[in-house]
Amino acid sequence: MSDFLTKLSHSWPPKRWADVTVLVAVSGGADSVALLLGLSQLRVASSGRLVAAHFNHELRGSESEQDQAFVEDLAREVGVECIVGAADGDLGAAHGGQGLEGVARQARYEFLARAANQCGARYVATAHTADDQVETILHHILRGTALAGLAGIPRTRQLTEAATLIRPLLDVTRGEVLDYLKLLDKIYREDSTNRLLDLTRNRIRHELLPLLERDYSPHVRAALLRLARIADEADEHFRRHALHLARQISRPIAGGVEIFTKSFGGGGELIERYLLIHLWQEQGWPLADMSFEKWEQLRALACLGANGPAAPAQMFPGGIRAEKQGGVLRLTRPE
Repeated sequence: MSDFLTKLSHSWPPKRWADVTVLVAVSGGADSVALLLGLSQLRVASSGRLVAAHFNHELRGSESEQDQAFVEDLAREVGVECIVGAADGDLGAAHGGQGLEGVARQARYEFLARAANQCGARYVATAHTADDQVETILHHILRGTALAGLAGIPRTRQLTEAATLIRPLLDVTRGEVLDYLKLLDKIYREDSTNRLLDLTRNRIRHELLPLLERDYSPHVRAALLRLARIADEADEHFRRHALHLARQISRPIAGGVEIFTKSFGGGGELIERYLLIHLWQEQGWPLADMSFEKWEQLRALACLGANGPAAPAQMFPGGIRAEKQGGVLRLTRPE
């Protein structure tokens, strides 16, 4: 068995998914082609099935059309159904200030969620590799990040009520992917935009990482992956602590949550932030514009003395109203 298949089967043993429907996101690139082929090889005879899913961003003209045709041909070759989706409108014109990459990613995951519901998938597998993990961690460090950002790409997350997103190749390097495809004599598509150096991630891949490996440490990738594992463990520890505290000092109210702040400061500033983030996420409120400064502003409001006068209500991103009265902080999102 190749190193690729060995790592894939260890990361995600076939017995965990062989009897359910697995939707495999396939762009046509080397990583996703290898993932579909690898899962197909590892899958045992059962009542489950594999389904390929391809999202056409329609950003590269004929290249995008050729990618779609390639994936459809590959699915037929492997003997699996292929669900295809396309961008709803011009992503290139619609991204505004959000960034094209972010809008494209959001559209892609929305498609995967719909496709998972369409075929009844229990899992949605994407082909992020160890190389993607390293690049993501560096990107987060450059932009400024907390522990969760240092942990990099999560191995799993809930995509829909019924489907879990899983990334079984996070321990596999791009070199191992290419060796596997070479062994199978399989071709794949090259995305020409991966070479554009006006994109930050591409500069990290083609310029910064080679520089760090050459001039600072040949083991920088392994060091960053170790950092991610440690950060993930620490992040999970603090999340559990915050969840335990939240159950003791908060309760749901109409349109939001109420926090009894008398015991709020017992765990220190870090736990206070984790608690607020947990309660915010539990409500399904948007996180994107909640900067570190905003969390500190909210934490400071929560820490105001219980015997002082009521503080003026403050508004936070997403239309969230925060109001402190005595020993109670109320967070609500008015309709």
